[in-house]
Amino acid sequence: MPPATEHSESDMKHLPKHLQPRWRYLGVEIETWPDADFDRGAFQRDLWYAAQNLYGDVGSAEADLTVLSFDLADGDGETIVRAYRGQTDRARAALATLDRVDGHEVGLRVRGISGTVRACEERYLNGRAGGEEQRDVVFETEPRAAVVRDDRVDVERDGGFAGATRLDFE
Repeated sequence: MPPATEHSESDMKHLPKHLQPRWRYLGVEIETWPDADFDRGAFQRDLWYAAQNLYGDVGSAEADLTVLSFDLADGDGETIVRAYRGQTDRARAALATLDRVDGHEVGLRVRGISGTVRACEERYLNGRAGGEEQRDVVFETEPRAAVVRDDRVDVERDGGFAGATRLDFE
């Protein structure tokens, strides 16, 4: 029996370029209520469940949806989802069925698809997370606290938030 040998990572040969998997990267915008608190792991888990429910075990494995980067703060966020080339339609459909993450309601929008992570970040993601302002507003004839983000206003109510726009207060 020959002696066992140790191999370092540098001894391992990489696959030739034509045999390497081809990936596509989806830049995804996340919108949820300001008090929603979930992380990359929860988003990944619920995305896998959505794909599995839509396509079954084999179909979801073929798409191989993986969350690479994730940023969420104050109800706004963004992420990059990796999928095999040729499976971007399946990835988009799985994302479209995802309406809750870790029990929190979410709205997702695919901003674009790229062939590299860097191009996806530069073209479709722009650091959306954390651009909010706390204000007091009058809503339903009562003063209330609100979170203002761009043209959206999330007004605190008993039991949650109500979505509004700046036009509702002018």
